[in-house]
Amino acid sequence: MPRPARPAAAVSSPSLSVPAAEESASGSSAERSLRLLALLASEGRPLTLADLAAQLGLPKGTAHRICTQLLATGFLARDVDERSFSVGPALRKLAFDTLNHGTVRGLRHEVLSELVRQVGETCNLTTLDGAQVLYLDRVEAQWPLRLTLDVGSHVPLHCTASGKLFLAQMPKKERDALIDRLPLARMTANTLVKADALRTECDAIAKRGYSRDCEEFIAGLVAVAVPVRDAAGQVRAALAVHAPTARMSMEEAVKRIDALKAAAERMGTLL
Repeated sequence: MPRPARPAAAVSSPSLSVPAAEESASGSSAERSLRLLALLASEGRPLTLADLAAQLGLPKGTAHRICTQLLATGFLARDVDERSFSVGPALRKLAFDTLNHGTVRGLRHEVLSELVRQVGETCNLTTLDGAQVLYLDRVEAQWPLRLTLDVGSHVPLHCTASGKLFLAQMPKKERDALIDRLPLARMTANTLVKADALRTECDAIAKRGYSRDCEEFIAGLVAVAVPVRDAAGQVRAALAVHAPTARMSMEEAVKRIDALKAAAERMGTLL
């Protein structure tokens, strides 16, 4: 005798079923996905499923389903502890492509080019990408001795001017948690490899408004960086200048801070 068909209600797991009223109250599936990604991006730290559901006002089952879909497409990634989620490679690529799109990218590049003409050394525009610094754009000074890092390259946070600047701008609790997770690899004899020393440096950077790399990333290379803020005052990027010590001392680099700050104000209108 044929086996009776199972009732439709028994097919789905009760823990993941969501009443239609709750689904519609929280917006469309696309809207919920975008709000979840925006929350993770703005928090700048991994969040658990419970965190995401609570902050977005979603049933946990709905948040679970969205995360599963976004994981499959690469817009989300599992954090180290597997219970938390962070932004994935697909979202990072989308952000990178957006920041480097069309006319606005050209305008930003011109700001960077003008800055290089003023300071006479290579300048770059960077942003925070997870626990690393991402190069968004750079303009090389026309000198035979220079460091070349392609757009899209990543460099460490703890030993670069831009990286330490991003750390210094974070809320203290978030910064301390990230520093505890960073490997703090020694790159040169000047690299800060102790967490307490790096925290002290971040406090000093926050007070003076700019960051320095005193041959901490590459021996014989110095750099200074300033924040680029959006219309809401949030640090979205950093502008930096670097050069070999044979051509620019740290004292001379600091004299270029005013030019960097003026360029950062113009750059902020283009983010």
